[in-house]
Amino acid sequence: MDTKELKFLLKLLGQPDYRAKIADVNPISGTKASERDKICRDLCDRLLIERTEEITKLAITAAGKSLLKIDSTSLPINEQELKALKACETETISPGKTGIPAASRQAVISSLAERGFIKASKVDIKEVWLTQQGKEYLAREYTPEGKGNITLTKVQIGNYVNFLRDYLSPSTLKIEPSTATPTLFSEHKLSDEEVLQIIIDLDKKWGTDNYLPIFHLRERLQPPLSREELDQALYRLQKQNRIELSSLLEGGRYTSEQFDTGILLPGGSRLFFIIVN
Repeated sequence: MDTKELKFLLKLLGQPDYRAKIADVNPISGTKASERDKICRDLCDRLLIERTEEITKLAITAAGKSLLKIDSTSLPINEQELKALKACETETISPGKTGIPAASRQAVISSLAERGFIKASKVDIKEVWLTQQGKEYLAREYTPEGKGNITLTKVQIGNYVNFLRDYLSPSTLKIEPSTATPTLFSEHKLSDEEVLQIIIDLDKKWGTDNYLPIFHLRERLQPPLSREELDQALYRLQKQNRIELSSLLEGGRYTSEQFDTGILLPGGSRLFFIIVN
């Protein structure tokens, strides 16, 4: 890890819940946005942090233009996606010019981009946060390497010390007694098989016809699991071909809080539905 990457992480450690807007975590005063964003993406590639991105400029591709020539009754896209394609048919535009409501705009645009009907001419990083893997790395694995001195401010050192105190404190490692009626046994970590059975049970309970919105599962399992632990369990089940995860293309039926429970993908769309195979 080079000095600027370290200072980026130390700046992030000083933010509430180790989460901040990208503009608030410049590693060094005067760092160019392009260099800061490269540092961010490199740390994301190593799974130490995660980020949200938004497509801020979009243009239609050749595949998208060909799609618009097809009879509208047989198009493999929905009404909002068609509206976005038509809006950028002749020029590169901003998302606001698609005419799609802000709540579902990025999901629609990301869906089109993933299928190759539009291309992102510009993508901006919006928010970054420290992952569980990043916390483990900083608390238990990081060792400065190489020769020479690193100049750190008292604030940066203080951020790291406070992080270590908080993360390694015995109080953070024990389960406090609760007066609430438990919904699950918390004495052990849930296995992937148990998580799968809970998904099946919740689908029956809510009548979601094997299309369970992820917020139902989060309400049931967080706690005892953290958000990241649950996300990793879902990814493992997906890798085992036990479930599929599907994006939400239109958010009108759900509140912003429910939408935010989805698993964020690069580009701004979210994996929102769980389908049992």
